[in-house]
Amino acid sequence: MNKKGFIFDLDGVIVDTAKYHYLAWKALANSIGIDFTHIQNEQLKGVSRESSLKKILEWGNKTLSNEEFLKLMSKKNEEYLSYISNMDESEILPDVTKILNYLSQQNQPIALGSASKNSKQILKKVNLLHQFNAIVDGNDVTNAKPDPEVFLKAANRVNIPVEDCVVFEDSVAGIQAANKANMISIGIGEVSVLNEADFVFKDFTQISSEFIEKISKVKKKELEKI
Repeated sequence: MNKKGFIFDLDGVIVDTAKYHYLAWKALANSIGIDFTHIQNEQLKGVSRESSLKKILEWGNKTLSNEEFLKLMSKKNEEYLSYISNMDESEILPDVTKILNYLSQQNQPIALGSASKNSKQILKKVNLLHQFNAIVDGNDVTNAKPDPEVFLKAANRVNIPVEDCVVFEDSVAGIQAANKANMISIGIGEVSVLNEADFVFKDFTQISSEFIEKISKVKKKELEKI
């Protein structure tokens, strides 16, 4: 198998922490008189905490002082952390471990590329931290997806050229970031939502070792060969 860099988003790809983000954002939005729906939550996937709060305030047509803004960001994170503090291996999404183990057996570099600032804590909770050769998250980047910064840094840390990297993402912004970085983009979710991805699978149960082997042999511009 050719050497590739496999980069995974965290929320909605490895674990379903999206539900905890939703509960925490909903509680925060409701506390300042703003309604918050699952549809709006979808628009916050892959988006930084600061940008997410700005979007919520825009939806509610509200403005806050910088002090209040920072206080709300902290409050949201505290609520979110209270949820993830109880996570364990049962929260790993189906067959994620199988794919990670297969890549490790093939000596393929594995990186995390996530907007989360709590990624290491979450990976420790679900006992997957040891699977990653590099972790790039919200603590390491200044630009949120769809900017490709997080994936470019991940590629650099595993010392793999960008054109030899493969990204697993569940958000539109994440797929766009992978495409901008000229990496093979694999959507985890619905085709109707992630139609900009090179490939889309509902979850990792649909991804075979044969597929992983095939994409390891090509670059993005050569995908028609698969």
